[in-house]
Amino acid sequence: MFEYIFVFLIALFLIYLVKNNAYQLSLVDIPNNRSEHTITTPRGAGIGFVTSVLLSLIIFHFDIIAQYIYSFIAIFLVFAVGILDDRHDTAPKTKFLVIIVATIFLYMDDISIYDMGTYFGFEAELGWFALPFTMFAMSGFTNALNLIDGLDGLAGSLSLVIFIIFTILGYNSGDDFIFYIALYFVISLLVFLFFNWNPASIFMGDSGSLALGFVIAMLGIKSLTYLPAVSMLFITGIPIMDTIVVIARRKKAGKSAFSPDKCHIHHILKTFFKDNIKRTVAFLVVLQSIYSMIGLLFDNVKDDGLMMIFFISNIVLLYILLQAMIKRQNRKC
Repeated sequence: MFEYIFVFLIALFLIYLVKNNAYQLSLVDIPNNRSEHTITTPRGAGIGFVTSVLLSLIIFHFDIIAQYIYSFIAIFLVFAVGILDDRHDTAPKTKFLVIIVATIFLYMDDISIYDMGTYFGFEAELGWFALPFTMFAMSGFTNALNLIDGLDGLAGSLSLVIFIIFTILGYNSGDDFIFYIALYFVISLLVFLFFNWNPASIFMGDSGSLALGFVIAMLGIKSLTYLPAVSMLFITGIPIMDTIVVIARRKKAGKSAFSPDKCHIHHILKTFFKDNIKRTVAFLVVLQSIYSMIGLLFDNVKDDGLMMIFFISNIVLLYILLQAMIKRQNRKC
């Protein structure tokens, strides 16, 4: 019990420290035309809650770090580039390259996607393509969580739901690596949300969103030992679905897949809920919880084909619904 209290207190102390010294550390978010906030706000809370997790693991579970040393080097690399971005706005290419290098470190700890499951009797083994596909998956989800960090409490709350699912999975499977990393992030995110719930007094910044996205993707891959690959799509559903829908919409409109806009699911729902941020976040958290529970319950499925069709159907339905809402809101997307 003491170790959990320690995680809580050190996260509280470090986030408070960053918040109170944000201006001296150049850790501030200045509003622009795509911002949902209107005042300059401290950012970099990720420095606090990620550090609290890593420090607590060093103190209480150094054996896990020793066993998976390359994986923790990978987390540190992504965390470090996130801190640099919070202070100096690092180029997207630099962040992408760091995630690719970090994925290679994961591969050295045998954390990689070797097959995608069985679909109508056909086993989708990746063979030599395992590492490139893992790089794609890691960079894709890390970026997806970063993109959905657009409302007070949203990215933190969605991550909290996902980490709770991983905590349950790690406990049931007896996997200390998954269990303790996930549980420590659950505790530290609860602290963070105290500061970040609308109206937020501090943002997580890329130090938080990049690290969270990377760690969630890493635990998702590690969890493939216990759950089918399609389950991971449901467990991490909302960020993935949002990214796919946004990219599909941009491509259909002849735009770059990476062109910025205010047409993510949280932007559209925020207007639908009459600019009520708390209600928007609560709705998405409930939806993410449903998807995550579905993913956790599909542990005994022999063939992933029907699950994949169900997941794709959800994406198509979401796309249709959001397109109708965009049209009704006269939103330029």
